[in-house]
Amino acid sequence: MRRTQAALVLLVAIWLQGTALAHKPSDSYLTLNVEGNTIIGQWDIALRDLDFALGLDGNQDGAITWGEVKAKHAEITAYALSRLTLGPAHAPCVPVVREQLIDNHSDGAYAVLRFFATCAAAPKVLEVGYRLFFDIDPQHRGLLNLSAQGSSRAGILSVDAPVQRFALAELSQREQFADYLKEGVLHIWTGFDHILFLLSLLLPAVLVRSTDSAEAWSAAPSFKAAFWDVFKVVTAFTVAHSITLSLAALGVISLPSRLVESAIAASVVLAALNNVRPVVYAGRWIIAFCFGLIHGFGFASVLTDLGLPQGSLLLALVAFNLGVELGQLAIVAAFLPIAYALRDTRLYRRAILVGGSLVVAAIATLWLIERALNVVLLPGFGA
Repeated sequence: MRRTQAALVLLVAIWLQGTALAHKPSDSYLTLNVEGNTIIGQWDIALRDLDFALGLDGNQDGAITWGEVKAKHAEITAYALSRLTLGPAHAPCVPVVREQLIDNHSDGAYAVLRFFATCAAAPKVLEVGYRLFFDIDPQHRGLLNLSAQGSSRAGILSVDAPVQRFALAELSQREQFADYLKEGVLHIWTGFDHILFLLSLLLPAVLVRSTDSAEAWSAAPSFKAAFWDVFKVVTAFTVAHSITLSLAALGVISLPSRLVESAIAASVVLAALNNVRPVVYAGRWIIAFCFGLIHGFGFASVLTDLGLPQGSLLLALVAFNLGVELGQLAIVAAFLPIAYALRDTRLYRRAILVGGSLVVAAIATLWLIERALNVVLLPGFGA
């Protein structure tokens, strides 16, 4: 039992450490089109992230003007390209920026670097190395959309996977399915806000709420009871986010990114506080469903940014969604046995359920303020 307790404490410590660094999502969008030995690219990088790294706001008035960006064009180009490599180290395809613009995304203004790179020969496999902002923001990601020979590939470049290799031969439907399946798994595993929301709803699953005793929480009578509670919450969350993920990815419904991300942060706050002062217990699956609809828009934004192949749109959508579900099930499978083993301890009821939920609520409140107001409250980790 002591080993089990130590294992859970370690898991919670790692979990909270990771989430403490999470914040308003910081993504750049890298599009590469390979034609023979030439690579034509576009790289959209958020001005708020570049400002944090390079200090674009020269007069510190809180507004970044075109003049301030233009004055930093050379510095922006040098900073970005020093953190991007295309091709193998012994024969790199060196990018050359031919144009720098400004474009507005749903979450703010972005610098747009349009470039080309010439390789010594037409590559059969393209190696992409990405290190943008990793030194100041370990949660930053590069969302890659790569086109070659009539096929599209998607990739998420992160601090854990900064170098990736992509075969440029035309992809079969099976290969495309596997590609988007993997990206779905990776997204849920790195989406700390989604994970915290789900775990906040699952923490009470191994307990029973009582209003007749001094100890409000008691252990669930059986694993079957705890499993059924988890099943209802996870199923409701899955059904809900699958609905909005599909509708948003297909362009049927669209919501502003800042609104979606703020609502996701708010859902984490409410789910965590519900563990401290329970308002909803037996009907937590309803909370999972209602807020799952919002989380689906968050999943869809990543899928849309990765790019949906026009010839295999439905296949990519199904694969990405299935990947999210598989990643979600892996998290639940790791959580439930340990939580059930500890359900009858004060460590779980006091430190994990109540104490952990308070910490999660505090972190999510910071996210909510950052996302709603577009400010930085966690210096060193971007916004």
